[in-house]
Amino acid sequence: MAIGTKPVALITGASSGIGKDFALRLLSEGYAVYGAARRVERMRDIEAAGGVAIGLDVTEDATIVAAVERIVREQGRIDVLINNAGYGQMGALEDVPMEVGRRQMEVNLIGVARLTQLCLPHMRARKFGKIFNISSIGGKCAFPLAGWYHASKFALEGYSDSLRMEVRPFGIDVVVIEPGGTESEWASVAAGEVDRFSAEGAYANLLIATRKSLVGQRKMTPPRVISDLIVKALRATRPRTRYHGAMGASPILFLRWLLPDRTFDRLIMRLLS
Repeated sequence: MAIGTKPVALITGASSGIGKDFALRLLSEGYAVYGAARRVERMRDIEAAGGVAIGLDVTEDATIVAAVERIVREQGRIDVLINNAGYGQMGALEDVPMEVGRRQMEVNLIGVARLTQLCLPHMRARKFGKIFNISSIGGKCAFPLAGWYHASKFALEGYSDSLRMEVRPFGIDVVVIEPGGTESEWASVAAGEVDRFSAEGAYANLLIATRKSLVGQRKMTPPRVISDLIVKALRATRPRTRYHGAMGASPILFLRWLLPDRTFDRLIMRLLS
């Protein structure tokens, strides 16, 4: 792809779910889009729509460096970075091995930080940039058997707040997106992980209720609702620092703000009983 005048967006985790929807949506909005993921073969539809598919593993530094270098070489800049790659590590904190917990932090936080670190000099040089960190309502409130996931998203929220203050003088916006229940592979992967580590033992009864909440019959919100938030922020002269949406997001965040810790704990455990 030759250097052009279109704004340039890099989106991680673009092989499925909301990441794929982000990529296709920004292509329709006139962006030059680079979709990045480990599973390049699952981004053929992005290529068919005019985007570029890049192999990238956020735990492998060489692939992160190569991706940024390629985009800057081909486009001369990166205007929008959407840090979407991530997954939900489930299982009781007593049961999940430490190396598994470390990988959760590597994917959901350290990979975000490294990619951001590499993109920032190019954004600063142009005094413009939009960085979207895809968090979760799970970055503001916690549920049992998801401690490592919540730890990664709570950390991402704090990282984003510090980053926002550091880069604002350079014309760079940092926006946190907090989805609720959204159609994706997330729930099925998370359910498999909780079975993997806590199907037996002290937390087995809690696991049964948690699995039901992950793979229940409730219809999740289509990814487009979250893509709408991205587009809204991109069009805003002064975007909000946080946007949330999709199933359950508003009521859960409101209750987390309203209720004392132990009252919220009891509410969540009652919902799981």
